[in-house]
Amino acid sequence: MAGPWNTFVEGDNLDVLPTVPDLVGGPVDLVYIDPPYNTGNEFAYRDDFRGHAHWLAMMRPRLVAAREVLAETGAIWVSIDDHEVAHLRLLMDEVYGEQNLLAQVVVNLNPKGRQLGRGFATSHEYLLVYARDARRCVLDATSPDAVDPRDFPLAVADGRRFRHLPLRNTNKKFNPVTAPTLHFTVWGDPESGRVGTTPFDGAVEIGPVFGDGRPAVWRWSRPLIDERADDLVCRRVQGRLGERVDVFQRDWLHRDDVPGGRRKKLRTIWLAEEVGSTDTAVQELKDLVGHVFESPKPTGLVRRILGTMPDDAVVLDFFAGSGTTGHAVALQNLADGGTRRCLSVNSAEPTRPGSNAHTAGLLTVADITRARLRAVAETVGGGLEEVQGRIGA
Repeated sequence: MAGPWNTFVEGDNLDVLPTVPDLVGGPVDLVYIDPPYNTGNEFAYRDDFRGHAHWLAMMRPRLVAAREVLAETGAIWVSIDDHEVAHLRLLMDEVYGEQNLLAQVVVNLNPKGRQLGRGFATSHEYLLVYARDARRCVLDATSPDAVDPRDFPLAVADGRRFRHLPLRNTNKKFNPVTAPTLHFTVWGDPESGRVGTTPFDGAVEIGPVFGDGRPAVWRWSRPLIDERADDLVCRRVQGRLGERVDVFQRDWLHRDDVPGGRRKKLRTIWLAEEVGSTDTAVQELKDLVGHVFESPKPTGLVRRILGTMPDDAVVLDFFAGSGTTGHAVALQNLADGGTRRCLSVNSAEPTRPGSNAHTAGLLTVADITRARLRAVAETVGGGLEEVQGRIGA
């Protein structure tokens, strides 16, 4: 379904959520939310059991409603801090199923740490990641950005970088008993580096062995070795039992056989230098509409999340805040030619009198979201549809 990259609905998210399939033409593929944290400011309780119960009572029906509009192949990401992460994880286990937990990611959004108050200087938050159905989920927890060129220290004359990986399978679960077809000898010449599956002048016979001398297996079959012989090299190495001749794969930094380029598994700790920080997020918002929101998320954080899903994903953020998710969707589409669409939902909660937002004429939090998404449409592109009327207002 074609349409603008961004759609904004003002209204109570609990009222809006059941209408989401009608608004976007079906289920959504990805949900990202940054709900209000139960720090004592948003709710009239101190951070005690009653406060937790009050916050969870607010979250439960919204998470249930979000699950109902999430595709069977989709995933939900929730930002949260230490105050509620344990309670939220139990609630997510209940609503989405403990078996569908994909990760609990630590995000280093404040590298300097919060210096106000007593105790430790907190420098992190969390992302809880759940699939609607882990067996069917299409989330790909890899990224080209996680690939470090420094891991590929070698280079050929034309500048292409590579590293040497043992052709031997280093996982001891794979051995001549469990993988007998991969236990065979090859021939190699450590002087020229040439490798083949049949004898040739100057070659020595090489069998796969572990470092302790026990028999192992290769990672490649005979036909693959013949097909990609140029990507193999024979070398002398010093092992625990002395010098031996072994075979290595030239593993290239840039691989033509990998669609979209090399990717690497994302770690469960995301650093500010990788995804941005609260400071960079404030600056992003300031450049568009001014300093009108105290703790926005950086677009880099959401763009990394977007990168785990197909580039035509339908995205939902029903705690849209300053509009970071819609901004990130537009930036990512512009960067990779994707056709993602984002539905952002926010309520008309009043901004605090005397705050930067209120002084700027943004009298509700929804006004902030709307202003940012309008600026994104003007500066980045992709358009913006504003649903007429206030659903649930």
